[in-house]
Amino acid sequence: MKRIIVSGFGGQGVISLGLMLSYAAMKENLNTSFLPSYGPEMRGGTANCSVVISESEVASPVISRPDILVAFNEPSLARFLPKLAEGGRVFAASSAKEEYLAGGNVCVVPVHELCGNNQKGQNIVMLGAVLSQASLSYKSAEEAVREVFKRKPQFVEANLSCLKAGYEFAKGLK
Repeated sequence: MKRIIVSGFGGQGVISLGLMLSYAAMKENLNTSFLPSYGPEMRGGTANCSVVISESEVASPVISRPDILVAFNEPSLARFLPKLAEGGRVFAASSAKEEYLAGGNVCVVPVHELCGNNQKGQNIVMLGAVLSQASLSYKSAEEAVREVFKRKPQFVEANLSCLKAGYEFAKGLK
Protein backbone atom coordinates (compact mmCIF):
# COMPACT_ATOMS: atom_id res chain seq x y z
CA MET A 1 0.00 0.00 0.00
CA LYS A 2 1.21 3.48 -0.87
CA ARG A 3 -0.16 6.53 0.93
CA ILE A 4 0.61 9.75 -0.93
CA ILE A 5 -0.05 13.38 -0.03
CA VAL A 6 0.35 16.02 -2.74
CA SER A 7 0.36 19.62 -1.55
CA GLY A 8 0.99 23.13 -2.84
CA PHE A 9 -0.75 26.33 -3.79
CA GLY A 10 -4.00 26.29 -5.73
CA GLY A 11 -3.27 26.54 -9.44
CA GLN A 12 -0.11 24.40 -9.28
CA GLY A 13 -1.93 21.28 -10.46
CA VAL A 14 -1.97 19.56 -7.07
CA ILE A 15 -5.45 18.11 -7.50
CA SER A 16 -4.77 17.11 -11.12
CA LEU A 17 -1.60 15.30 -10.06
CA GLY A 18 -3.49 13.31 -7.43
CA LEU A 19 -6.20 12.48 -9.94
CA MET A 20 -3.63 11.24 -12.47
CA LEU A 21 -1.98 9.06 -9.81
CA SER A 22 -5.37 7.48 -9.14
CA TYR A 23 -6.08 7.03 -12.86
CA ALA A 24 -2.68 5.38 -13.34
CA ALA A 25 -3.42 3.01 -10.44
CA MET A 26 -6.78 2.10 -11.97
CA LYS A 27 -5.07 1.39 -15.32
CA GLU A 28 -3.01 -1.22 -13.43
CA ASN A 29 -6.13 -2.73 -11.81
CA LEU A 30 -5.12 -1.49 -8.38
CA ASN A 31 -7.50 -0.16 -5.76
CA THR A 32 -7.23 3.56 -5.15
CA SER A 33 -8.83 6.43 -3.34
CA PHE A 34 -8.51 10.13 -4.06
CA LEU A 35 -9.48 12.82 -1.55
CA PRO A 36 -8.97 16.47 -2.60
CA SER A 37 -8.86 19.33 -0.12
CA TYR A 38 -8.66 23.01 -0.97
CA GLY A 39 -9.80 26.29 0.48
CA PRO A 40 -12.54 28.47 -1.00
CA GLU A 41 -9.95 30.77 -2.57
CA MET A 42 -8.57 27.89 -4.71
CA ARG A 43 -6.04 29.63 -7.00
CA GLY A 44 -3.28 30.99 -4.79
CA GLY A 45 -4.61 29.40 -1.61
CA THR A 46 -3.44 26.07 -0.28
CA ALA A 47 -4.49 22.77 -1.80
CA ASN A 48 -3.68 19.17 -1.07
CA CYS A 49 -4.96 15.74 -1.85
CA SER A 50 -4.55 12.26 -0.48
CA VAL A 51 -4.11 9.26 -2.74
CA VAL A 52 -4.02 5.69 -1.51
CA ILE A 53 -2.92 2.93 -3.88
CA SER A 54 -3.24 -0.69 -2.85
CA GLU A 55 -3.62 -4.24 -4.14
CA SER A 56 -6.25 -4.83 -1.45
CA GLU A 57 -9.33 -2.77 -0.64
CA VAL A 58 -8.73 0.77 0.57
CA ALA A 59 -10.48 1.14 3.90
CA SER A 60 -10.15 4.92 4.22
CA PRO A 61 -8.94 7.79 2.02
CA VAL A 62 -7.67 9.67 5.08
CA ILE A 63 -3.89 9.61 5.49
CA SER A 64 -2.27 10.40 8.82
CA ARG A 65 1.29 9.24 7.93
CA PRO A 66 2.10 9.40 4.22
CA ASP A 67 4.70 7.15 2.61
CA ILE A 68 5.25 9.77 -0.10
CA LEU A 69 4.95 13.53 0.21
CA VAL A 70 4.93 15.68 -2.92
CA ALA A 71 5.42 19.31 -1.89
CA PHE A 72 5.36 22.24 -4.28
CA ASN A 73 6.04 24.89 -1.63
CA GLU A 74 7.39 25.52 1.84
CA PRO A 75 4.04 25.72 3.66
CA SER A 76 3.35 22.19 2.38
CA LEU A 77 6.68 20.93 3.69
CA ALA A 78 6.11 22.63 7.05
CA ARG A 79 2.67 21.09 7.38
CA PHE A 80 3.21 17.53 6.16
CA LEU A 81 6.91 16.71 6.63
CA PRO A 82 6.50 16.03 10.39
CA LYS A 83 3.79 13.49 9.52
CA LEU A 84 5.91 11.51 7.03
CA ALA A 85 6.09 7.81 7.82
CA GLU A 86 9.45 6.40 8.85
CA GLY A 87 11.40 5.65 5.68
CA GLY A 88 9.01 7.79 3.64
CA ARG A 89 10.11 9.75 0.57
CA VAL A 90 9.71 13.46 -0.10
CA PHE A 91 9.56 14.96 -3.58
CA ALA A 92 10.05 18.69 -3.23
CA ALA A 93 10.09 21.42 -5.84
CA SER A 94 13.54 22.96 -6.10
CA SER A 95 12.30 26.30 -4.76
CA ALA A 96 12.08 24.95 -1.20
CA LYS A 97 14.54 26.24 1.43
CA GLU A 98 17.51 24.14 2.50
CA GLU A 99 16.19 23.69 6.05
CA TYR A 100 13.46 21.38 4.74
CA LEU A 101 15.64 19.46 2.34
CA ALA A 102 18.12 17.76 4.68
CA GLY A 103 18.02 13.99 4.86
CA GLY A 104 18.45 11.04 2.57
CA ASN A 105 14.80 10.56 1.67
CA VAL A 106 14.35 13.91 -0.04
CA CYS A 107 14.36 14.18 -3.82
CA VAL A 108 14.60 17.78 -4.96
CA VAL A 109 12.97 18.00 -8.37
CA PRO A 110 13.92 20.99 -10.55
CA VAL A 111 10.39 21.26 -11.94
CA HIS A 112 10.95 24.66 -13.62
CA GLU A 113 13.95 23.46 -15.56
CA LEU A 114 12.55 20.03 -16.43
CA CYS A 115 9.38 21.40 -17.95
CA GLY A 116 11.14 24.15 -19.85
CA ASN A 117 9.87 26.82 -17.45
CA ASN A 118 6.32 25.90 -18.45
CA GLN A 119 4.44 26.75 -15.26
CA LYS A 120 1.57 24.45 -16.15
CA GLY A 121 3.70 21.33 -16.68
CA GLN A 122 5.30 21.22 -13.24
CA ASN A 123 2.75 18.83 -11.79
CA ILE A 124 3.28 16.44 -14.70
CA VAL A 125 7.05 16.54 -14.09
CA MET A 126 6.34 15.55 -10.47
CA LEU A 127 4.04 12.76 -11.64
CA GLY A 128 6.91 11.32 -13.66
CA ALA A 129 9.31 11.66 -10.74
CA VAL A 130 6.98 9.90 -8.29
CA LEU A 131 6.09 6.89 -10.46
CA SER A 132 8.71 4.39 -9.30
CA GLN A 133 8.16 5.19 -5.63
CA ALA A 134 4.39 4.83 -6.07
CA SER A 135 4.95 1.44 -7.78
CA LEU A 136 3.25 2.62 -10.97
CA SER A 137 4.42 2.13 -14.53
CA TYR A 138 5.33 4.86 -16.98
CA LYS A 139 2.81 3.41 -19.44
CA SER A 140 -0.11 3.74 -17.01
CA ALA A 141 0.89 7.33 -16.21
CA GLU A 142 1.09 8.13 -19.92
CA GLU A 143 -2.43 6.73 -20.36
CA ALA A 144 -3.61 8.81 -17.37
CA VAL A 145 -2.18 12.00 -18.91
CA ARG A 146 -3.89 11.20 -22.21
CA GLU A 147 -7.17 10.59 -20.36
CA VAL A 148 -7.02 13.85 -18.40
CA PHE A 149 -6.15 15.91 -21.49
CA LYS A 150 -8.39 14.13 -24.02
CA ARG A 151 -10.59 17.23 -24.31
CA LYS A 152 -7.53 19.44 -24.77
CA PRO A 153 -5.49 17.48 -27.32
CA GLN A 154 -3.24 20.46 -28.03
CA PHE A 155 -1.67 19.98 -24.57
CA VAL A 156 -1.07 16.21 -24.70
CA GLU A 157 2.39 16.16 -26.29
CA ALA A 158 3.80 18.96 -24.12
CA ASN A 159 2.55 17.18 -20.99
CA LEU A 160 3.93 13.84 -22.13
CA SER A 161 7.28 15.57 -22.58
CA CYS A 162 7.07 16.85 -18.99
CA LEU A 163 6.12 13.36 -17.77
CA LYS A 164 9.14 11.85 -19.48
CA ALA A 165 11.47 14.54 -18.10
CA GLY A 166 10.35 13.85 -14.52
CA TYR A 167 10.52 10.09 -15.01
CA GLU A 168 14.04 10.24 -16.47
CA PHE A 169 15.18 12.59 -13.69
CA ALA A 170 14.10 10.20 -10.92
CA LYS A 171 14.84 6.93 -12.72
CA GLY A 172 17.73 5.92 -10.45
CA LEU A 173 15.96 6.46 -7.11
CA LYS A 174 15.73 3.49 -4.80
